[in-house]
Amino acid sequence: MSGENAILLGKGETHQYLNLGLANRHGLIAGATGTGKTVSLQVLAEGFSKNGVPVFLADVKGDLSGLSRAGNPHPKIDERIETIGIEGYHQKPFPVVFWDLFGEQGHPIRTTISEMGPLLLARLLDLNETQEGVLSVVFEVADDQGMLLLDLNDLRALLHYVGEHRKEFSLEYGNVSSASVGAIQRRLLTLEQQGGEGFFGEPALKIEDLMRADLSGQGIVNILAADQLMQSPKLYATFLLWLLSELFEELPEVGDPDKPKLVFFFDEAHLLFDEAPKALLEKVEQVVRLIRSKGVGVYFITQNPLDVPDSVLGQLGNRIQHALRAFTPRDQKAVKAAASTFRQNPNFDTEEVITQLGVGEALVSTLQKKGIPSVVDQTLICPPMSRIGPATPDERSQTRSASPVGGLYDETVDRESAYEILTRRAEEEKAFEEAEKRRREQEKEQKRLDKERAKAERAARPRRSNRQTVFEAAAKSVVRSVGSQVGRQIGRSLLRGILGSFMR
Repeated sequence: MSGENAILLGKGETHQYLNLGLANRHGLIAGATGTGKTVSLQVLAEGFSKNGVPVFLADVKGDLSGLSRAGNPHPKIDERIETIGIEGYHQKPFPVVFWDLFGEQGHPIRTTISEMGPLLLARLLDLNETQEGVLSVVFEVADDQGMLLLDLNDLRALLHYVGEHRKEFSLEYGNVSSASVGAIQRRLLTLEQQGGEGFFGEPALKIEDLMRADLSGQGIVNILAADQLMQSPKLYATFLLWLLSELFEELPEVGDPDKPKLVFFFDEAHLLFDEAPKALLEKVEQVVRLIRSKGVGVYFITQNPLDVPDSVLGQLGNRIQHALRAFTPRDQKAVKAAASTFRQNPNFDTEEVITQLGVGEALVSTLQKKGIPSVVDQTLICPPMSRIGPATPDERSQTRSASPVGGLYDETVDRESAYEILTRRAEEEKAFEEAEKRRREQEKEQKRLDKERAKAERAARPRRSNRQTVFEAAAKSVVRSVGSQVGRQIGRSLLRGILGSFMR
């Protein structure tokens, strides 16, 4: 293959190129620590940028920030240039935009809770199946009630709301236990303590801002500062998988273009797959398999090819394999596995050569016409044109100050979302409850006052005595006396009448 529409990787028996038209068929850079993986990544990033292809990569050790600065002349570099036969080589910087999830070494990258989705968020929070189910219920409630989930405050507020009303939500969405809600809240607190809070919010990253070119037509190299991020490996892996998912969902189908629309480098790739649940692995496999039709190439960088599942490894058509050390049974297995994936070269034993490669050497096999992999070749990798090593803090600041996206992401935006809605609703409910309490107290007070008023009115009326006056008593005595005499007289008369009738 000629250098036209291709990236020169180095020289073995012949010059080795990466065909840009097949660069979206993904790739793998593997090898033990210190064997030259970072330089290979840097050479690829430069090659894509020179051909107008934007790049996104994670800078795990800080070394790749040197892409923003011209390289320094060195006799060993001159020797390698001559050995490989590189034409037109000169040290130069490349257009770089620095990003940082924590907003310290680059522009902050944010997404919203809604865009992350329950599956990736459950992976980030390390939730079990039951807790993931409750988290899915929370997302459903947010959708049904028209509440935006933008940041952790929104999610915490909605979790609290669902927990308080779990009985009614359980009837509609399925069981919601207070224990699961509490567990999710605790995991959110841990995530916040690890610095993950700044990742969620607005303005959210727009994918098109990763797909820019500079005025000369070179693709922008987007470098994510990941040295601090690596202290939270789940956050690192989840973020990169989210980014892949966003690219897959937002970009249109383009088939196999002349060159990729974007190339994505995933360093420390084993973090993506370690202890990942089956559903997540299926998601990764699906994205990697289908995203090439969107014109996106994905390149995994890892120490051991066994770190990548076979279902994913089989889709990585372009390979740069640096030295592996066969010190342990697992290492020996990795050597055999790596060697078996190459199209064998009759001129050497691939399995033996893998363990004997020097620094800056690699076994290279790339896709040729019709997607056929080339015969593996022991290759001396080209030197980068940019600096090998990190940029200084001042140099990084200068690059950041000239960034085309600084004004878009450096300031946060806080619009109305679930937290504000639920806070306002809680305040309204509290105000209503306080008004009801005051009304009940007023009613109670009114009843007390009415009771006291009635009592006072009764007390103010004139009292009638039950005691008889002397005259009343005398009159009653006379009446009783007269009544008694009349009664006795009537009785005697009646008796005489009755007896007289018997005597006849």
